[in-house]
Amino acid sequence: MRFLNWLAQIVSVTHMNLRNVPARPSSTIVAMLGIAGVVAVLVAVLSIAAGFRSTLETTGSEDAAIVLRSGSTAELSSGLSADQVRIIAEAPGVRAGADGPLASAELFVVVDAPKRGAGTPANVPLRGVGPNAFEVRDSFALTKGRRFESGLREVIVGAGAAREFSGLDVGATLKWGSNEWMVVGEFEDGGSLSESEIWTDVRVLQDAYNRGSSFQSMRVKLENPDMLQTFSDALSSDARLNVTVERESEFYAGQAGPLARIIESIGWVVTAMMGLGAIFAAILTMYAAVSARTIEIATLRALGFGRIPIVVSVLVEALVLGLIGGLIGGVLAYIGFNGYQASTLNWSSFSQVTFAFSVTPALIVTGMIYALVMGFVGGLIPSWRAASMPITAALREL
Repeated sequence: MRFLNWLAQIVSVTHMNLRNVPARPSSTIVAMLGIAGVVAVLVAVLSIAAGFRSTLETTGSEDAAIVLRSGSTAELSSGLSADQVRIIAEAPGVRAGADGPLASAELFVVVDAPKRGAGTPANVPLRGVGPNAFEVRDSFALTKGRRFESGLREVIVGAGAAREFSGLDVGATLKWGSNEWMVVGEFEDGGSLSESEIWTDVRVLQDAYNRGSSFQSMRVKLENPDMLQTFSDALSSDARLNVTVERESEFYAGQAGPLARIIESIGWVVTAMMGLGAIFAAILTMYAAVSARTIEIATLRALGFGRIPIVVSVLVEALVLGLIGGLIGGVLAYIGFNGYQASTLNWSSFSQVTFAFSVTPALIVTGMIYALVMGFVGGLIPSWRAASMPITAALREL
């Protein structure tokens, strides 16, 4: 019975509080906008990490594997000989194509290209790929021009690289060192990491950079995702090889982790500092709201309303303001940043990765929860003060 009485009081006082919110437009708007700004910043910063992580995770395929030299965690530190890549391509579990095993031995170097707008040089990956590289990648699609011809110093450019760096348009001539390259095409690959790269014939790249017949990685298309263990066991038991095998999707997901976690940590630190300001704004707003109703609250308590219903009612009002502010912040972040194109340094390859900010539903929910936390903390002190004030002291303000 006592609980039902409290519940009825909470509903009555909360309804009265929310009904009076329009009477305090200035303080209410300031509190909501403060929370909205904090949530917008939080979601925007976290969307950088989400976009970067999404780009690397979409690069890998479940039915593809990447082979590196044993102990290597990135392509730059790996090395494979021509004999080794031949053995790997003929291993059990590798899917057969019209022109042999679906495998691509690849070489990876870094070249300079100026960023659009700023003009500052940036490291861009130049990848030499085998003839079957286009079949190993599921989402590869040529969008402009044509593919490079084997034996010629021709390149095709990923859509992300063409968008972020100048001088990579189809028909342009590029010069790195003493070598000149002709851009003959542009491609997309489902928004993956490949779109940050420039591709050419691996044999031509070996010759241009004096790499002999060496490679750095081997990509293979498996007969199905379950064949990874069979493929890995075959390579591990071959005394001629000393390699590491990893599912392609897991390899790139692992590469995304360190930088994504750093970006997320920075985002939370910045947001926590801004959140303190928003919490103070909420506290001041709720203080003003409670102070304006001091006599009203004292009268309610004199009529028999308990302290807990008053505390809960003020907290509910603060949570509603936080919820609305969080929703506004999430919408602003989505409109302003979702899909925004950028590039950053991939520490695993020391080259640029182009990606798009990704404001996901999970980030919106995270922002809303953070807004509710700010509203709760901001409303707790004023509500406690309102409930603790002696009735006689409050009525003397009449």
